[in-house]
Amino acid sequence: MNRESIDGRLDSAAVAWLDQALAEAAEAADEPDNVAVPRWQLRFAAAGRHCGQENADAVRTLLLRRAAADVGTLTRLYQQGAAAERRAVLLALPDLVPGPEALPLVEDALRTNDTRLVEAAVGPYAAGHLDPHAWRHAVLKCLFTGVPVAAVADAERRAHGDAELARMLADYASERTAAGRSVPADLHRVLIMTGEES
Repeated sequence: MNRESIDGRLDSAAVAWLDQALAEAAEAADEPDNVAVPRWQLRFAAAGRHCGQENADAVRTLLLRRAAADVGTLTRLYQQGAAAERRAVLLALPDLVPGPEALPLVEDALRTNDTRLVEAAVGPYAAGHLDPHAWRHAVLKCLFTGVPVAAVADAERRAHGDAELARMLADYASERTAAGRSVPADLHRVLIMTGEES
């Protein structure tokens, strides 16, 4: 979401707060080395309180982009942040990290059972950088936790022709059926994507 779209959802006080936050983020490179926590990072944490929880993801990702946050900063914000802050870091990865250096953050999110983090973790950054084994397990994690497979970026391309993913899906469906449990509809959608469904 761009700045104009965000402003349209904020009251005047929140717009003024965001103006100041973005100005501080833009000056991030000029912060003295002895500053424990740069001002814009304090604002990153406070975004939901000042701009509304419904706008917090967009505001936080905008701040991260304006500050041109590097992997070290993103990692620190992720590790020290609450779930909402972690989600924003994950959402910002495709814009800020061209290579695989931030994969540990994605992998950490996929180890949780927080569906907000899992959903954010399977976005474009994961699609571009997770290896096939890890990506398959990310898809299964979505099925386990109820995260819609529609959230998995580039799913059709990555699933196409993936016989190993098809095998894993079939095994999971068999386990669910044997236990008398329903098979998620999304499982069949992904199986169709593989082209391996008989």
